[in-house]
Amino acid sequence: MPSLTSRQRVLTALDHREPDRVPIDFGGGTSTTLVVEAYDNLKRHLDLDLGETRTLSKIYRSARLDEVVMQRLSSDCYPLRGRGPANWTPPPTEPGTFVDFWGVKWRQIYYRDNAFYWEVAKAPLAEATVDDLDRYPWPDTDDPGFVAGLADEARALHEGTDYAIEASCGFYSFFETAYALRGYEQIFMDFIQNPEFVSALFDKLLEINLAGTRRFLDAAGAYVDVFRTGDDLAAQNGLLMSPAMYRRFIKPVQEKYFAFVKAHTDARIFYHSDGNVEPLLDDLIEIGIDAINPVQPSALGDLNAIKARFGDRVTFWGAIDTHRVLPYGTAAEVAEEVRQRIRELGAGGGYVLSSVHSILVDVPPENVLAMADAARRYGVYPLQN
Repeated sequence: MPSLTSRQRVLTALDHREPDRVPIDFGGGTSTTLVVEAYDNLKRHLDLDLGETRTLSKIYRSARLDEVVMQRLSSDCYPLRGRGPANWTPPPTEPGTFVDFWGVKWRQIYYRDNAFYWEVAKAPLAEATVDDLDRYPWPDTDDPGFVAGLADEARALHEGTDYAIEASCGFYSFFETAYALRGYEQIFMDFIQNPEFVSALFDKLLEINLAGTRRFLDAAGAYVDVFRTGDDLAAQNGLLMSPAMYRRFIKPVQEKYFAFVKAHTDARIFYHSDGNVEPLLDDLIEIGIDAINPVQPSALGDLNAIKARFGDRVTFWGAIDTHRVLPYGTAAEVAEEVRQRIRELGAGGGYVLSSVHSILVDVPPENVLAMADAARRYGVYPLQN
């Protein structure tokens, strides 16, 4: 097969057809890139002086890769991000904390001397009632900052590059936003003890997410190839809630949201959930997702069986192990991991290769490069055993 452009390659895989090689996503979104410290290590290893690392997300600390690095890693995907509000100023807080535009307070937690993550420090709706939801200062989705310059950037990427444009507008989460606002333990108690509040909260989040997403897609939807969504619904050993709870509270709002997205863009819907989400994959496919990320082998188990059961209906996006192989394996073990995942998931298309979530600081730069090199070597169609 003649060589395809990156955009053609990704869209062919999403159509469940075999492109020239398995597409690669390094840096297309917050779950398919490196965290800041890992990216700084990679730049030093490559002897690249590219200045201070920019981020795709302050909370997730996911690095915005420079194009020279994306080219070295053979990435087929390029990020398009929503902006922040222009007419809102975060309130002052103590050092090591900040408040986002939802009103959630975050704090730094260091997990080693030079690396940290953000966790919720204060959930502003922790003691709220249903009546309080109407009085809460929700984000103003009409704020011009959210789409400032977005249409021009999207058009330039579509017309001036061959990348598959991977977009995230920032208004797509339901469960994760709900527990940040309400508190992680409290939202689970609400599922049982206060279902009226849960329903009212999700209805309010649907209203806001639809409004924010409409503005994003009105500006950029014609140029987007992949539209990123997500909510973590599972952990390593299983779901965070029963399927019945998911279907009662979360699935209905997701179904309306995904239908709205598909009505306003031809982009494919990318859905991110960590952990063993297999019990809900039929539900997610039913309501409109086109790709599932991050396909966590340590949680899902037999990927051959997963491919056989779901592979004609959803594209798998991810699967390169960040639990053991990338941080602790040799370059040869990383290459074998890549070869194995391509053989399990790549037949017939329907696979985009990336790491299982963002690559952390414990992953050696040599292993990042080994992953990219092996993806090019083993991902050529027709696949070899």
